[in-house]
Amino acid sequence: MSAGLFELRRDMITGWWVATVVDRQFQRGRFSLAAAAVDDGDACQNCTQPPGDGVRVRTLKDYAFHVVGAQDDAREMERSLAQVAMSQARAAGSWRTIVAPPGEHRPLQAVGSEMLQTMLSRVRQAFLEAQQVGQTEYLQVVQNWGAQAGARTNHLCLDLYDLPQIPHRVAEEIGGAARFVIREGECPYCRLVREEPRNGTRMIWEDEANVAFAPYASRSPFEVWVVPRRHAADFGTASDADIASAAEALRQVLARLACLDGPPHNLVLHAAPLRERVDATYHWHWEVHPRLREIAGLELGTGLPVNPVSPEEAVEQLLRYGTAGGAADLP
Repeated sequence: MSAGLFELRRDMITGWWVATVVDRQFQRGRFSLAAAAVDDGDACQNCTQPPGDGVRVRTLKDYAFHVVGAQDDAREMERSLAQVAMSQARAAGSWRTIVAPPGEHRPLQAVGSEMLQTMLSRVRQAFLEAQQVGQTEYLQVVQNWGAQAGARTNHLCLDLYDLPQIPHRVAEEIGGAARFVIREGECPYCRLVREEPRNGTRMIWEDEANVAFAPYASRSPFEVWVVPRRHAADFGTASDADIASAAEALRQVLARLACLDGPPHNLVLHAAPLRERVDATYHWHWEVHPRLREIAGLELGTGLPVNPVSPEEAVEQLLRYGTAGGAADLP
């Protein structure tokens, strides 16, 4: 019988289950995939728009979302959309991107700390501005790296999506974290940053400010979370020291993942909603999801993530191969 025993693991925060393959011999070649370049016709718009030499913010869509709950809602929206004033349209959300200086097409881990800190400071500023305006519910920060991860540019950038509703995944985390605090008396993320270093089998990197580890119920191969030790829900309250330490942690993690031939990945920030106070129960953190496989029928049919590499095996591989020419040589 071929290997492929599933171990069902439960996420202690959301309560969701993941099927993890635990008895298959690891084949590194199956998970080595270089991020493919985007065909931009040798005309990178992020190099020229907006004009300037440093880190810039580019607005791609001023009106990106409207909420439609059913087909009847959609028909009503179509009838009234032309009469919506622009000031109201902006309340439905926008799509912006924080772009690195012109010509910066290197991966995140290859750029200097100063540039990345500047980009993350712009993210913090975006949170503060969105909270002051009070027109949207959630600000999602994303980096898509490589064509396989949905990137539409080769330029180093962080996308900002002002969303008119709290995303399902984040809502599940917020609710699950609140229930955990009621049940256990502490923030689940604070417990993770204390317990994962003690356990050690899923640890990738740590310093005085951050802990980077593969979550026990990893949904994708080589998934990594970067969680600050200091409890905070709102990224807008991050200090300059928090920004600097987060930048270094992300560079260290992605340098280790680069041993998989520089894979495509999605980097996402999960933080508190803009108009809800969850300071006592939620904890902002970064998630890195390398895009190393296709989603199959079991996952589509059941909603059950299937991870063909256990997080413990993934960490072993990253620690074995992920420093040569990677984190040790960071600029």
